[in-house]
Order: sequence, then C-alpha cells, then structure tokens
Amino acid sequence: MTRPACLLLVPGLALVLLCGCQPSAPAPPPTAIDASARAATPDSGDKRQAFRPVFADETVGVALLPVEGFDLRHDFARSYLGDDHWKSFAGPDSVGRPLAALVLQGSNEMTAAELRLGSSNNAGALAECAQAANSAESSGTDEVRIDGQVFHHFRAADAAMSHYLEVDAYRAVRHGHCIAIDLLITGTRPEVYDPPRQPPFDQATAKARLQQALAAVRITR
Repeated sequence: MTRPACLLLVPGLALVLLCGCQPSAPAPPPTAIDASARAATPDSGDKRQAFRPVFADETVGVALLPVEGFDLRHDFARSYLGDDHWKSFAGPDSVGRPLAALVLQGSNEMTAAELRLGSSNNAGALAECAQAANSAESSGTDEVRIDGQVFHHFRAADAAMSHYLEVDAYRAVRHGHCIAIDLLITGTRPEVYDPPRQPPFDQATAKARLQQALAAVRITR
C-alpha cells in the first residue's frame, strides 16, 4: 500500500516527504565491553608477537618465555651442590648439554632458586631419561604435564657441609632428545653464621616463584 504523501511548503519550493519516515539514527559508538572483547581475541599476527621467548632451541623443541623477577643464564656453574651438569644428579659419565636457566633475582649463597633446562641425545641418557635419581624421595615418580606434554616428575635432595639442595625434576623424551627441567633451591644453613644471616627469600616463596618459571616453558615441536 502506498503511504500518503506529506506536503511541505517552503516559499518558492515544494517538497514531498513520506509521512512516518524519519532519518535513521547513527550507529552508537562501540562500548568498552566491545573494545575489551576485541582485545581478548587478537588476530594471528598479535598472537605471533605475544610469543617472544627469551630462549629457544629449535632442534630440541623447547623455549622459555620471560618471567618477571628472573634473569636468563646460559650456564649452570653457580652452586656448591648443584653442579654444572646438564641435569641434576647426573652421573660422571652422563653426556648432555646445559641449555638455559632462569635464576630468581636476589639469589645468593644463603638461598638461591633457579629453573634449569638441559638436553641430551646420547643413547645412555635416553635410556635412563625417565628414571629418578638415587636420592629421590620414596614417593617415586609421577606424571605431570608441561605445556600439554607428559613429563616424569620426581623430587630429590642432597646436603653436605651445611649446604643443602632440593630439586623438583621433570624428564621427557621427545624427537630423540631427553629434556631435563630442574627446579633447584640451594643454600647454606643460616645458623652456621654468627650472627645468623637473613636469606633473600624463604623456601615457600622460592617454590612458588619456581612454579611460575615452570609455567614459562614451551614445547615447540
């Protein structure tokens, strides 16, 4: 049905408008919720930019994302008990290489905490990759997932000359490499000093921060 026409008279002009027609309102500006929704779903380019590891080894297929409060190191020579082998409690004939470490800032001879990442493609290392160290706690090994991949986990400890070492160890074989991730807390008993010295952080804090570092491990292949 044809809508009736409305006649608008203007001196010298005659305009015909359709009755009931109104100009459409402009679209409202995006709300804050709209903007946050877009920010929560970045495009693929944004995702690539977000993944900027501080360390990556394409052959082994591992990487470390940056973690606030940790410093990146490429060697393991820092501790009286935690030697510089490619994994904790490695035997004298064990063959492998250190890859990287995230050291908690403030670590010193009193208390230190770090995540170590090492690997080996040696046949002997691969054969015993999932085995717990001889000094591992009686709870034995269990399985955990790191970046979605299964790792064998065990706890181990050592002590000598007022020094101590506690390790949460994670092991997995991937693409012909044994990947070793160790969370180490090392230090000296404060009571051996007179007066006793204050450690930079307590063990509960160290363990919590090391779990944050563990969450920064990425399995890339």
